[in-house]
Amino acid sequence: MTIAFTTQLPKEGFKRLEGHLLDAPKEEAEVLVSTFDYKVTKQMIDAMPKLRLIANFGAGYNNIDLEACKSRGIRVTNTPQPVIEPTAELAFALMIDIARKVSEFDRKVRAGEAHFGVMQNLSHSLYGKTLGILGMGHIGQALARRAMASGMRIIYYNRHRLSDEIEQTYDATYVDFQTLLQDSDFLSLNLPYTPEVHHIIGKPELGMMKRSAYLINTARGAHVNEAALVEALKSGIIAGAAMDVYEHEPAVSPELLDLPNVVLSPHTGTGTWEGRIAMCENICDNIIAFEQKEINKMNIVL
Repeated sequence: MTIAFTTQLPKEGFKRLEGHLLDAPKEEAEVLVSTFDYKVTKQMIDAMPKLRLIANFGAGYNNIDLEACKSRGIRVTNTPQPVIEPTAELAFALMIDIARKVSEFDRKVRAGEAHFGVMQNLSHSLYGKTLGILGMGHIGQALARRAMASGMRIIYYNRHRLSDEIEQTYDATYVDFQTLLQDSDFLSLNLPYTPEVHHIIGKPELGMMKRSAYLINTARGAHVNEAALVEALKSGIIAGAAMDVYEHEPAVSPELLDLPNVVLSPHTGTGTWEGRIAMCENICDNIIAFEQKEINKMNIVL
């Protein structure tokens, strides 16, 4: 089986496929290992006549033309499990950063602009605050687990309510979307991207939030109307935002760069060495299961 890669990935994660990685032109490949930031277009798929499987590196798969794959009978897999803990970890780190002004204070200390004193450099605690989770899937639940340990109250909104057992595990309360917006001190976006949730957070939604609230986005940039967010941050509609993803990524709205009440990260939610290697190993699982026709062992998207 010949395998082509769109992006250089950690070799140690592909030890189990060493015998499969045959040196051949990309158009000869039967398997394409793509990454979430690489567009797999119809033109690219058409140029690979032997392609049977696209093993995507990441939980998302909106980088792939699924209709083109469907018309050719090409299987598509993803790697949802290894991204859970790293992404939840970064979301929690961004919450702490924006609330306790870690990045802001760091900039001031380095610039010699920090003032030391009992009533200087005040920030806000997570303890006792309400975390609203939009998208209470595996990542949302991993974030809830961390928030519980910090003494936060958890509310969430999903298309479908979770079981009583899961709600009890995280002491989480299901609320409607409007209540989620109105009651959250921190609103974390943890839902997958589909056209239906494009700009799910825009000017009307930001206007429903507390003026003291913070928006955290480690999901997809297009969930948020970035222009509306900039205006809300400038005018004090919300207190701040911490973002790992952007609407027009890799471009970032220039206004965001100048705002002190924003923490910015370069789409690195899954970006740990441990996470990257685990994602590569998950790709190996998918490819080997595909070759052995063990469909039930694959993370199938299509």
